[in-house]
This record gives sequence, structure tokens and C-alpha cells, in this order.
Amino acid sequence: MADTPYQSVNVQYYNADSTIRFGGTLTLPQNKKNSPAVVLLSGTGMQDRDGTMAGHKTFLVIADYLTRNGIAVLRVDDRGVGETTGKYQEATTADFAKDALTSLRWLSKYKGIDSRNVGLIGHSEGGAAAYMAAAESKDVAFIITLAGLATPGLQALKLQNETIVNTAPISDQKKYRFNSINKFMFDTVYAHADSPDLEVHMRAAYREWQIKDSLYMVANPQDSADKGRFFFPMESYVMNATGPWYRYHIRFDPAPFLKKVDVPFLAINGDKDIMVNADANLNYIKQHTTANKNVTTIKAPGLNHLFQHCKECTNSEPFQLKEDFAPEILKMMTTWIKENTGMR
Repeated sequence: MADTPYQSVNVQYYNADSTIRFGGTLTLPQNKKNSPAVVLLSGTGMQDRDGTMAGHKTFLVIADYLTRNGIAVLRVDDRGVGETTGKYQEATTADFAKDALTSLRWLSKYKGIDSRNVGLIGHSEGGAAAYMAAAESKDVAFIITLAGLATPGLQALKLQNETIVNTAPISDQKKYRFNSINKFMFDTVYAHADSPDLEVHMRAAYREWQIKDSLYMVANPQDSADKGRFFFPMESYVMNATGPWYRYHIRFDPAPFLKKVDVPFLAINGDKDIMVNADANLNYIKQHTTANKNVTTIKAPGLNHLFQHCKECTNSEPFQLKEDFAPEILKMMTTWIKENTGMR
């Protein structure tokens, strides 16, 4: 951004065994020593360092605001994106947590950074990577999750897809069929996630569901006014579900990690988010962090998954919205970081 009152540096560094080179941008407050700092962690899907989603550079906006307020920020290309090497498709959330610690430890040693006050801010799945990293290492001084994934993987998949289906402009019959096949396939993958024959089990389950669906359609013929045929993307789902990320995700349970987090923890979820349900995820965080006396959970009104003030609050709307990121959340994060790092 032009005329910024801070320094912006392109950086590169490696993980412990030098198998991955990370490329990112570090923004540093001008004329300030021992700055608190954060690493930004992206959600599911390959993203660049600016967190470009639906045409919005979410992480660039966050980094700009925080650094203008005296907080250094490192934002990094995901594996296989930009200047970062590695294969994103072969990684799991556990790998992303390790990447987070690699970035945090590198940042802690950078000149001008207060190594005692370096934390993580994770969006969506990046929120899970943040508390997993904090559970593993004392190097993490604090964490902030934004629409952070904090329910078991199977529950998260079911709730997310039910919400998307039930808010879609389709007939009740199609909603029933989509919800039926999704639940059937999710339960199948969960049961056989560790099996080398997962695909075989998936295809058998799909054939079983097709028989049941045919009987349902005989008893409930499609309304002639209901245009558009029903389609479940079985081949792409098989390809996705048999990969390492999905196998890990569907069996993932946040509870053991959340219980180990003993650093300041701010969790913010938008109440209009149809990807990560605010109530379910914030309640799971509260339920499993009772031993930590510095946990703040906030359900932010009117905000979608990308923390935009939405109107229809559908998955397609973010492309049409001009707002990049809710200003009140930027201010909230800044105030909280200053309070929890003793920043003046």
C-alpha cells in the first residue's frame, strides 16, 4: 500500500529439515523496538500471502491495520503457492500447525521483534492450526481465531453442508436429497477413513444410497415446476475424500488441543457465517478451555465467513461486497493484542 508508515520486507526461510522454503511479507512498525508480532494463518484451500478470497485481500488489510498500530505482521504464501514450495495436497491441518510454528520461531528471532510476545491469528482452518500450535509449543504467546474451526471434523462437515443446502434457493425435495447423500457419504468416509479401501467403501455406499433415493423418488415424484436436475459430484468427492487432508479432517477432534492451550485466547465468529457456525464452534471452545482463565469468545453480529457485513449472507455474495474486512474486528483485535502484550 502506498504511503505506509511502516516497513515492508519480502522474506524467505526454511522449516527444520529444509524440505520447504516459505516466502512471505513482514511488515514492521517504523522506529519501534521490541514490537509484538503475529503470524497470519490461512483457512482451507491454497491461498497467497495476502489471503486473497472472493477478490478481497483479507490478510493484506489485517496486516496494514495492525502494523499501523504498532504490531508487526508476517503473512505467508501457503504450500505450493507463490514463493513457498511443497505440495499443499499432501498436507493436513497438523502439518499446517507445524508450518505455523516454523514461521513463528523464525519471526521471534527477527531484529526488532519482542520474542516474548509473538502470537498467531488463524482464519477458519487456520484457527485450528493456531490452537494446535499453541498446545504443542510454549513459544506461542497468544492466539486469535477468526471463524476458527473448533468442532469435530465430522460434525463440522455435516453442519456446514446442511446450512449451505438449507439456505440454497432450491426445492425442499432437492434439499432432502442433498442432505441425505451428504450424511450417508460423510458417515461412510468417517467409518473407513483409515482404510486403504476407502474408495471401495464409498462406491458401495453410493450405490446403496442410489437404490434408496430411487424408492424415495417413486414415492415423491419431482414437481414439474422444479427445474434443474439433481447431481452429486461423486468422482470429485472420491478424489477429495481419499486424500490425506480429508481423511485427517473428518476424524479431527479439537478437544485435546483446546484443553492444552494456556495462553491468552480470543475467538471471534460472525453470526452470519454459513461455513463455520458461530454458536457451535464458540461453545466447543468454551467447553474445552475451562482451565484457561484468559479466553474471550465473541459472536460478532452481521458478519459472514470473511468478516464482511453481509445482506444475503450466501457463499456467492462476498464477490459483490465492497468491504474487505469489518473495521470493528480490526480494532477489537488490536486492542486485545495491546492489552495482552503490555504494549503502550
